[in-house]
Amino acid sequence: YCVEFRTESLSQHCALETRAYARWMQYLREGHTVCVACQPPAMSAATRRCSGDGHNAHGDKILHWEAIGNSQCQGTWKKIRQLEHCSCPLVHSFIFT
Repeated sequence: YCVEFRTESLSQHCALETRAYARWMQYLREGHTVCVACQPPAMSAATRRCSGDGHNAHGDKILHWEAIGNSQCQGTWKKIRQLEHCSCPLVHSFIFT
């Protein structure tokens, strides 16, 4: 499944990332919608859910995220909706880890 979030805030460290494999962090923006896929390697065997997917988050609950590979690139987002059938665009798509 996938979850759509609206990015509320992010640290300045995301924009400063220059390593080739992590340049995607430079394109994160406040107010953008991102789509995050929950795939089997990241799922809990007991719950079949990914940690941090905002399962019980509704309304204006602020959730925190951190980029893999640069722990200083972090921020907050709000859950928009969960999609059982993923149709994430190639841009602004991520995977739970």
